[in-house]
Amino acid sequence: MTAFAAALDALFADAHLARDVVYTAEGGAPSLVRAILRRPDDVTGFGDARIWSETARLDLRFAEVANPRPGDRIEIDDDAFLIQGEPVRDRERLVWTVDLRLA
Repeated sequence: MTAFAAALDALFADAHLARDVVYTAEGGAPSLVRAILRRPDDVTGFGDARIWSETARLDLRFAEVANPRPGDRIEIDDDAFLIQGEPVRDRERLVWTVDLRLA
């Protein structure tokens, strides 16, 4: 295990940063995984206008979720989300970042 992978495991184990979520692949069985939820505001340019929107992004460990796909379901507390768009892996190929939308 690399030092980066060990540090990543510590981050995902931290109760202040990560939480348990239920991940369900389309047509698959639900599984409990650790994830880091981010909800940054996003400003998108459209012509001369700037559009502000709330976003929801989730980091998932590759070790727990090998192939997330658009349409897969994520349950966080009492909220249900679907993965939208293509998931992106980090440079070290250890973490998926997925964009979410309410289900």
